[in-house]
Amino acid sequence: MVETTEDRVLGGQVRLLQPARGYRAGLDAALLAAACDAAAGQRVIEAGCGAGGALLAAAARRPGARFLGVERDPHALSLARENIALNGLTDRVEVAPGDVGLRFSGLGLPPFDAALANPPFFDDPDALRGPSEARRAAWMADDGLGAWVQFLAKAVREGGTITLIHRADRLGDLLALLAPKAGSIQIRPVQPFADQPAKRVLVRAVKTGKAPLRLLPALVLHDHDGGKHAAAAEAILRGEADLPWL
Repeated sequence: MVETTEDRVLGGQVRLLQPARGYRAGLDAALLAAACDAAAGQRVIEAGCGAGGALLAAAARRPGARFLGVERDPHALSLARENIALNGLTDRVEVAPGDVGLRFSGLGLPPFDAALANPPFFDDPDALRGPSEARRAAWMADDGLGAWVQFLAKAVREGGTITLIHRADRLGDLLALLAPKAGSIQIRPVQPFADQPAKRVLVRAVKTGKAPLRLLPALVLHDHDGGKHAAAAEAILRGEADLPWL
C-alpha cells in the first residue's frame, strides 16, 4: 500500500490525502485553483487531476459550480475519490478515469463551460535528468503538450474557457498550440521575486474568442523581508483572494 499523508490546503479549508513520496500537489495546483473563475451553475473539467489538489481547492472557491476531474492513474483516482468524500463534496465534484492522449469524445460527455490543467512540464525525456518513477507521470507528458491543449479545446463549448499553468519558457509553444483553437488569451506571469524573471505563467483562453491578447500584471510570490510569501500571494494561497481575469 502506498503511504499517504493528510494535508490542509487553502488556509485549512480543504483536507487532502496524497502520497507521502512522489508527486504532491503544491503551489502550481493552488494557483490554478485560484485562477478558476467559473460562475454558479457552470461545469468545469480538470484534465490530469491527480489526487484532487487543484480540483478540490477550485470547488471550495466556487461553491456554485460543478466539477469533474479526469485522471489516468488508478491510485491517484482512488485518492481523489477519497478526498471528495473527505471534504463532503460528493454532490458536485466527481472524478472519472481518462487519458488526455485519447479523444475527449471517448468520455461520452457534453462539452464543459471551463477546463483546467496543470500539464506535465516536460515532454522530452532528454530535456532533464530523469525523474523518479513515482514522479514520472506528473513530470513527463507522454503525448506532448499538444495533446493536452487538444483535449482541453475539445472539452469546452464555444465561448468556454481554458486555463493552464505551465513553465514560462514554454509560453511560446502554448500560444502556438492555442492560437488555432482559441482566442481572447490572457497571460499572467508568476515571478519568484519582483526583480527576477517569471518561472511560471497562467494562461487563459476562450474557445472562439476574438479579443486581443492581454499581458496582465505579474503575481510576485516573495518579497525580500524574509517572510514565506508576499502578502498578496499569501492571501491567494489561503483562499482570501482570487487570481482575477479581465
